[in-house]
Amino acid sequence: PTGLRLARLGIEHPQVAWGADLVSRITDAAARRKQQDELQAAARTAINALAHDLAQAVGLRADDVRDVAVCGNTAMQHLLLGLPVRQLGRAPFVGALHDAVEVSASDIGLRLAPGAMAHVAANIGGFVGSDHVAALLATRQRWQGEGVSLVMDIGTNTEISLIRGDEIVSASCPSGPALEGGHISCGMRAADGAIERVTVEGGRLRIATIADAAPVGVCGSGILDAIAAGLRLGLIDGGGRIRDGHPDVVSDGARRAIRLSQEVIVSQNDIRAVQLAKAAVRTGVDLLLERMGIAEQAIDRFVLAGAFGAYIDLGSAADIGLVPPLSREKFEQVGNAAGVGVARMLVSTRERDLARAIAARCAYVELSTNPGFQKRFMKNIGFEAARKERLP
Repeated sequence: PTGLRLARLGIEHPQVAWGADLVSRITDAAARRKQQDELQAAARTAINALAHDLAQAVGLRADDVRDVAVCGNTAMQHLLLGLPVRQLGRAPFVGALHDAVEVSASDIGLRLAPGAMAHVAANIGGFVGSDHVAALLATRQRWQGEGVSLVMDIGTNTEISLIRGDEIVSASCPSGPALEGGHISCGMRAADGAIERVTVEGGRLRIATIADAAPVGVCGSGILDAIAAGLRLGLIDGGGRIRDGHPDVVSDGARRAIRLSQEVIVSQNDIRAVQLAKAAVRTGVDLLLERMGIAEQAIDRFVLAGAFGAYIDLGSAADIGLVPPLSREKFEQVGNAAGVGVARMLVSTRERDLARAIAARCAYVELSTNPGFQKRFMKNIGFEAARKERLP
């Protein structure tokens, strides 16, 4: 195979109907076998639907598909394979399986060609799944060699790997959906009409939407920009509280919000949700650096993966304290690295072996049991430190 991409397709997460966050789904699945079976069926149904539509898009049928490569978070993989997930719902969050496996596609409910095989990639541990392994595989040319590299995939669970020489330490941060527009009062995915950029012009907020459409909501990059712009204008104080007295702030007396358009606002609760998310992410970075004995300024390369990481404004991310204030040339925004990595595994057994080797090199760090986590998390909640740092 050449690795040429013939078609692509994305869908909404098929398991959100059973809970917006991963931990609640795991908890329910652990308590009730029926729930686990339903979650497993949802994953299988989604893959079968994707296989059908993608094959049809290039003049084929799903039963022409002979090989599949799968990556995802550890719990999703366990559910797809029918493995128990109870142990993933409580510390120390140990998976039943870490290594890659080759299984018959039909054995996991995939309706493909007779004899089709599915390669399920290796995971690292806890909530650092094979999607992060795939991202490391795709970006290995960027982090191999001399110096210190950090690879981060920001999402509902943010995975981080800190790399120095042959040493890799990896962790997951429970950042929640806020950074991707979830649990935000006017939040939405990155689609036409989503506010994706917020800037300051003449002392006022100015917005830009995807496809220049009329604003109907705000996506992850927009909410980050809005808060960073609010800090620059003084609409938000160092503790995250919205201040009165500016034309872009609306208030009904008890509650305040920042108005981005006639219909779209950023509420006080939205800012709190982003504060919790960015504190979790930054604390994860801090603790991995501390574990390796490395100062943040010693990071030579900071690789941001994932759809959200590809589109955020680095200045805004640093202004709110989501990322350290490194010089801009140290940052690389690489997009869907997990997708690139799993595609390589699909067409090459050598890449599958490389991915397994990378996963085996990673030392998993469980942050929630770190005695310094809570203290560092509370320190990172506010915006005061970030406003002093700023991005060079």
